[in-house]
Amino acid sequence: MQKIFDNKIFKTILSIIEVIIFIIVLLYLIFVIAQRLTNNSSILGYRVFTVATGSMNPKYKINDVIIVKDVNPDKLKVGDDIAYRGERGGLEGILVSHRIIKIEKKDDGTLRFFTKGINNKIEDPSFDESRIIGQVKGKLPIVNELNHIVKNQFGFFFLVFVPLVLVIFLEIAETITNIKIEKGELELADSKESTEVVEEEVKDDKESVEKEIEEEKIVETQEEVKEESTETVEELKEKPQKIKAKHVIEVLEEEKKEDTDETI
Repeated sequence: MQKIFDNKIFKTILSIIEVIIFIIVLLYLIFVIAQRLTNNSSILGYRVFTVATGSMNPKYKINDVIIVKDVNPDKLKVGDDIAYRGERGGLEGILVSHRIIKIEKKDDGTLRFFTKGINNKIEDPSFDESRIIGQVKGKLPIVNELNHIVKNQFGFFFLVFVPLVLVIFLEIAETITNIKIEKGELELADSKESTEVVEEEVKDDKESVEKEIEEEKIVETQEEVKEESTETVEELKEKPQKIKAKHVIEVLEEEKKEDTDETI
């Protein structure tokens, strides 16, 4: 088990999983808390809503998280998607995100809006500009995907629950392993690696010294052979002279002998 925890690739993968899960949980919590505490009030001119029906399908699907920006009603035009609170026709107080199909200017100068869901056949009851919350600017990146994952039981199980349980299990296993190491029941992999490194260095040094000694022996042998070769050459050079001297001595002795014989 310790070898697994000390594996660099395993540590990297585990760290990535932990960071991803942390970011997912953090973003989702921020999203949920912001929704609950602010009651979808404008924050820096923006609001966040979740699509509850398929009336704007396929542009906005159920559980899509959309971002709505505060807007001056005078700036709106036909074709814009807006969020508003219904005032009649069964939509009283209900938050609706539909597309503008017509705008009328009343005698008092205020505007009256007519909207309809892209996927609806019937238009919504008209409403006054005071009911407008803002203009839909699109889906909120990342949070939109997270919301779909959380709202889907299979996505939540495999992409949130399972990785979370895996991280918790690995953390517990690592803690148990560290406790055993402290009690001396397991050998630290780092110490083991250090020992192996030292042994390898000693082995390399030993091989290096042996190689140097071997090279010195070879050099000494070569020098001895050279010296012997030099002595042999010198002996060969001196040999003719010795032979000649010997021959001269023999001739002299022979002549001396002859002189002696003649004297007798």
